[in-house]
Amino acid sequence: MQINRRDFMRTSLLSATGVALADKTFAFGNSSKIIGSNDRINVAVVGLRSQGLMHINAYKSIPNVNIVALCDVDSSFLDERLNNLKKENINAKGYKDLREVYDNKDIDAVSIVTPNYWHALATVWACQAGKHVCVEKPVSHSIWEGRKMVEAARKYNRMVQADFDSRSNLAHEAAFDYMHKELGKVQLVRIVNYKRRKSIGKVIGPGKIPATVDYDLWTGPVPMKPLLRENLHYDWHWQWATGNSELGNNGPHQLDICRWGLRKKTLPKSVFSFGGRYGYQDDGEVPNTHVVWYDYDGIPVIYESRGLGETPETDNMDGITVYSANGKKIKHPYKGNANCSIAFICENGYIYENALYDNDGIKLKDFKKEGLGGPQTNFINALRTGKQEDLKSDIEEGHLSTSICHMGNISYQIGELHPAKELIAQIRDNHYLYQVYLEMEEHLRKHGVDLAKEQIIIGKSLTMDSRTERFAGEHSTMANLFIKDTYREPFIIPNQI
Repeated sequence: MQINRRDFMRTSLLSATGVALADKTFAFGNSSKIIGSNDRINVAVVGLRSQGLMHINAYKSIPNVNIVALCDVDSSFLDERLNNLKKENINAKGYKDLREVYDNKDIDAVSIVTPNYWHALATVWACQAGKHVCVEKPVSHSIWEGRKMVEAARKYNRMVQADFDSRSNLAHEAAFDYMHKELGKVQLVRIVNYKRRKSIGKVIGPGKIPATVDYDLWTGPVPMKPLLRENLHYDWHWQWATGNSELGNNGPHQLDICRWGLRKKTLPKSVFSFGGRYGYQDDGEVPNTHVVWYDYDGIPVIYESRGLGETPETDNMDGITVYSANGKKIKHPYKGNANCSIAFICENGYIYENALYDNDGIKLKDFKKEGLGGPQTNFINALRTGKQEDLKSDIEEGHLSTSICHMGNISYQIGELHPAKELIAQIRDNHYLYQVYLEMEEHLRKHGVDLAKEQIIIGKSLTMDSRTERFAGEHSTMANLFIKDTYREPFIIPNQI
């Protein structure tokens, strides 16, 4: 078993304190076009793999919306998407460099569906160019970036929507209203992201960049390095310089629902995490087994991700275990390879998957699923009304929910390897957290991983000052080095927006 860490972390911590971002902006044209209720809105989609295709299809279904531009640094995806649109008599223009997209004054809005580390810079540049933005989750690669995105949206008076699908589901609002009125105190929020993730392989030396890719543009803000994994695309999620682990990949959806349901407009007060990368040896650096504990103003929130199947023989994932107020452990089974769910456990029952259950696990009520047409439809509708409050997931909402993910990752990244018995001694008195650890231990045992013989990364307990969006107290000096990334010229977010 091998647990990979950010390869440059230990060597860069000291030098990182002396690195400052250059104050540099790009002079794009600033469109002041006012969009009327019946005007056709011209949109561009930047980033064209699977999620990008979803954005394209969403815009195609919205009346009076023109897809006028597509952009991708990989010409194979760009050519395929352009040709498919042409078959539908949609004549979009293709671009390799998003800066050229932003120079086109006919474009009103852009969807940013790039890798995570491009989201913030692409959004800031778009706002400077006078474009409205719908940006995929996680909205940022670091906490500092997210705040700069909010500042850019406000300074340039742009609509910036965080692409959190659940915000368009009105059943959540109905469930949350009921929860706060009828279910008493929230005792625990339990979140699982169990999604089958197989090994990304292990290379001996640098991999080959596809001939169709402009690697300089693909790399953008992050330091340019050789490709140290088999596949360029998607597997960047599992290396720290470019990705944010499963916590930052699918976690933003559930942690956004958590914050929304708890009606919190601040970050959790503290965070603690543990886990590792188990079951295979590969070039991935992030954990495939990860537990994060948050204290949200006295309400415990436990997030857990697993990348290994329910058993070694299946790609199906485990169900979620709910710990009800009367002490019962209730498992809701799941059959499929992606169990991403959340339960609000209260004194008088719990909310799980838009349904109400009593403390014995008996379903009492379903909350009606009623949608708003998805985040792109909501985004376009808000552009037509011109009211920021009509965005179901404004960029500040997206920034806060994404920052919760960053907090958990930072706790893990500055953690250290220890025997599992040291973790047990640390958490045994925390009833909920210890129960989750025992379930995790049993899950790994099915895959031949015995934590009694292995080591586990025990993250640092960190305290967050939500006002400054920086850590305070013990371990804060090291943790705050991860608040802000370092960037590569000329792909730099300015300190002053």
